[in-house]
Amino acid sequence: MAIRINNGRVIDPGYIDEICDLLIRDGKIEAVGPAGTLGDTGADCRVIDASGLWVTPGLIDMHVHFREPGQEYKETIATGSDAAAAGGFTAVCTMPNTDPVNDDPAVTELILNQAAKAGKVRVYPAAAISRGSRGEQLCEFGELKAAGAVAVSDDGLPVMNGQLMRRALEYAAGFGLRVISHCEDTQLADGGVMNEGPRATRMGLAGIPNACESVMVMRDIAIAGLTGVPVHIAHVSTRESVAAIRRAKADGIAVTAETAPHYFTLTDAAVEGYNTHAKMNPPLRSEADRQAVRDGLADGTLDAIATDHAPHSVMEKEVEFDRAANGIIGLETALPLALRLVDDGLLDIVTLVERMSIAPARILGLASGLRAGMTADLTLIDPVKEWAVSADKLMSKSSNTPFDNWTMKGKAVMTILDGRVILDELTDADPGV
Repeated sequence: MAIRINNGRVIDPGYIDEICDLLIRDGKIEAVGPAGTLGDTGADCRVIDASGLWVTPGLIDMHVHFREPGQEYKETIATGSDAAAAGGFTAVCTMPNTDPVNDDPAVTELILNQAAKAGKVRVYPAAAISRGSRGEQLCEFGELKAAGAVAVSDDGLPVMNGQLMRRALEYAAGFGLRVISHCEDTQLADGGVMNEGPRATRMGLAGIPNACESVMVMRDIAIAGLTGVPVHIAHVSTRESVAAIRRAKADGIAVTAETAPHYFTLTDAAVEGYNTHAKMNPPLRSEADRQAVRDGLADGTLDAIATDHAPHSVMEKEVEFDRAANGIIGLETALPLALRLVDDGLLDIVTLVERMSIAPARILGLASGLRAGMTADLTLIDPVKEWAVSADKLMSKSSNTPFDNWTMKGKAVMTILDGRVILDELTDADPGV
């Protein structure tokens, strides 16, 4: 069935931002034009009135953990895909810290096969930089690329060996793979479990200083400058990291960076009461850091918003704070939290769409947009829809979120993948898959 979307605000950064009609046929965008100009599109065409809605390229989350293989009790590729589609995402990039680690083409192929079975979002695996993510020996990047990997990362663990990181950048460049760096000096972290500062001291918890992240950001920027190869910095949380990335870009060094909604929304105050649902790595930081992250998104220092969706079961979270696992789920709350940046006047909606779709696609070497002939991956957003987060009703298999019971404004109400309606909150009908 063809789909015609009428009267929506069609937003494709750098291309179009106006009230338009859009026609989808055979999985492709067939035409985009001013409202009422597409003519007769046939009796087999489903017509969707998108008045008051934003029609954007499908959102892309370039940093998720779907836990399969090995920890399916936390999340599977199928349940993670459900959560992604519910959040308006049509594509995700999965990190390699599965069990076994995605350091072998067989694991990459398993992830892609499971994603195809689920059929809800496009899953692009990031493979490991080093065997077992142990930071000792590089993986076979060519074989992993041939199996379907789009990037390499030891995310969850840093590459502490600077020489290995240099070789990773040089080796990855030959295969067109982006290196995604988890920047953490484990010796500086030294068993810390939250942001270093007065709150950690008062709570009697070991702190993680900002320098734990920023010194590794500076190192990887220096290596990118040395090699001339791009590096992507994951989950930026500190003001020093933002400043270093800003300087590097001004100096012409090929660095890109992402942050997550929790870093521009929350501070370490969320940890009060030993709330393990606010425990993550890097940790929630100070208000000055939060403001620096927001400023970095506003001026383009930080290229992308990614969730770092990290599901954990109650077994890992309902324990003493020191022992609790790091990470929160984020796919279903990312969009409304990001829309707060628009409400605050920090970003306009066109820039936000760029940060959540076009920029991640560009960094990973993917296609994204709403031009005729492109694959029909779209998100329809109701910018004023209010809804309450209920952790036990989210689509993710886990419920470890610090945003439980928050009232949100803005929601994806339709997600279209390859011309198929995957999420439909505009009608009561089951859209099928």
